[in-house]
Amino acid sequence: MKGRTSLLLIMLLSIIMVLVGCGTDGSNEEGEALDTDESETFVVGLECAYAPFNWTQNDDSNGGVRIEGDSEYAGGYDVEIAKRIAEGLGKELVIVKIEWDGLVPALTSGKIDAIIAGMSPTAERKETIDFSDIYYKSDLVMVVKKGGEYENATSIQDFSGAKITAQLNTFHYTVIDQIEGVDKQTAMDNFSAMRVALESGVIDGYISERPEGVSAESANENFKMVEFTDGFETSDEDTAIAVGLRKGSELTERINKILAGISEEERMEIMDNAIKNQPAAE
Repeated sequence: MKGRTSLLLIMLLSIIMVLVGCGTDGSNEEGEALDTDESETFVVGLECAYAPFNWTQNDDSNGGVRIEGDSEYAGGYDVEIAKRIAEGLGKELVIVKIEWDGLVPALTSGKIDAIIAGMSPTAERKETIDFSDIYYKSDLVMVVKKGGEYENATSIQDFSGAKITAQLNTFHYTVIDQIEGVDKQTAMDNFSAMRVALESGVIDGYISERPEGVSAESANENFKMVEFTDGFETSDEDTAIAVGLRKGSELTERINKILAGISEEERMEIMDNAIKNQPAAE
């Protein structure tokens, strides 16, 4: 009797091990990534090139977080929000540096758990991924050369005939069409490239959000942020920023509770510090 019991126990253990083994790849029968929330890490994807929301730096100063598989660190507003979320989830924060166009594919494939990268929860993106509640809201501005002909612009229509661009695959680029007679330039991959283009005179200005505009002014004395009395027509979904998550993610509700616990005053303080701490090269 004892031998038969032992045999049954062995068989049961074997079945359990097989079942556990089938679930370790983080996917279902269709091969889709599962969001089981069992990991001890919170893996976040961002560009690390959109100061003051996120940037790359050489060390861990001002709360920088080591970029996965890299010797460099990530800092900025998004990183500070990610740190607070990871702490609230009781997980270790892991930062993965990914180009803008690769963020959503990285999320849907399960490479990362969330996008915290100054991303707006647009209707188009919502077709593919889910979003948390808003964690920042901003206005659109134009960054131009200080002392140039567009420095004192007050209306977007003052840029008629100007060479204007914005980041690729963002709503910033689509609103350029609201400027009558604008010389719309090819969209650029990132803000570093746009700053170089502006400095060299390839473009007359680029569209951004106010925090990045403040950042550009702080980083380069030759730049000027233009705010408008007659500005771009935008929707809340365009100017708001939220955490991108996989469809049906178990993390969404928990992250919303964590974000609700960050007061508006603290969010403003985090942004002010990000602007102050950003690397000059950004």
